[in-house]
Amino acid sequence: MRIAIDAMGGDFAPQEIVAGALDAARADASTHILLVGDESAMRALLPSPFPANLELVPSTQIVEMDESPSHALRAKKESSLAIATRLHAEGKADACLSAGNTGAASAFALFTLGRIKGIDRPGIATVFPTAGVPCIVLDSGANVDCKPQHLADFALMGAAYAPAVRGIIPEQAARHAGQKVTVGLLSIGEEDSKGNELVKASREGIAAVAPRAGFEFVGNVEGRDIPKGTVDVIVCDGFVGNVVLKLAEGFANLFLGGLKDALLSSPQSKLGALLLAPALRRMRTRFDHSGFGGAALLGVKGNCIICHGSAKAKAITSAIRVAKLVVEAKVPEAIARAAASNPTLKDEKTKDGNSGSQNEA
Repeated sequence: MRIAIDAMGGDFAPQEIVAGALDAARADASTHILLVGDESAMRALLPSPFPANLELVPSTQIVEMDESPSHALRAKKESSLAIATRLHAEGKADACLSAGNTGAASAFALFTLGRIKGIDRPGIATVFPTAGVPCIVLDSGANVDCKPQHLADFALMGAAYAPAVRGIIPEQAARHAGQKVTVGLLSIGEEDSKGNELVKASREGIAAVAPRAGFEFVGNVEGRDIPKGTVDVIVCDGFVGNVVLKLAEGFANLFLGGLKDALLSSPQSKLGALLLAPALRRMRTRFDHSGFGGAALLGVKGNCIICHGSAKAKAITSAIRVAKLVVEAKVPEAIARAAASNPTLKDEKTKDGNSGSQNEA
């Protein structure tokens, strides 16, 4: 398997991107990693010799984190992000990955790889740790203004992606093998009457898609259902999803930081921490969002993984593992089949017309 990585995108690029790619290459010789970026900068960060399954692909431009997607598309055709995406489009890589500018990464994927027929807007599917099977929240930032048919798209795509996500925790995947994927609509209450106009208008479309796409729609769910693992997929617009994502990350860091301070606050607590160390490490591993890697951009004709801008080496290594799961599960093909089997969804789009362009959070 070949994965193209934008080595120059992200708050800690290229150091952390290269380190994560190197760890992944050393761990799995069957994965061939194409690191795209400033060759001299990348080479300076690698041992000599470096693994044979790690290849450097030179680029001459960088898409900055605050650069507009439209400008990047016009002016940065030889950037590390553009070349990594192009390598995938040309069949020289099975997936592409970036921790850089989310809007630009989405735009390059959409215009280079193309959109799956029947899907109006691609969405970012973020995986959250839960008490059970990891939960997908979709959309988590690609589309801040949505219409009901977009949320129906997200439900369909999330359901197609969920079996691959279960593979992140193999024991959970085995436990839920053969079970129908469950999808919920994020709202302020479980009752059908709760929610804003978008939520209320989306219920009928998602319910119509469910039997054809093969998932179970459970209706409204609340924010607290995410950590509970109540459903496999939670659907919302990108504005709400991005707020949920960043709030969850902030609280996770607050909790882990507070726990560390408490355990180191006295000699007695330090002794207790020493005794609890194995259990605490297991807990941290389970709930550390960096262990879930990047978020898949669903709805494009390819396998595109978008990482958090602050991703460090561990998150990049995990994202490469997620990219492999997406490729092996043939997620774009599953989405295309589900979209083709949903005339109701396509008819609704025909009535509404073109929904407009994407927005990045």
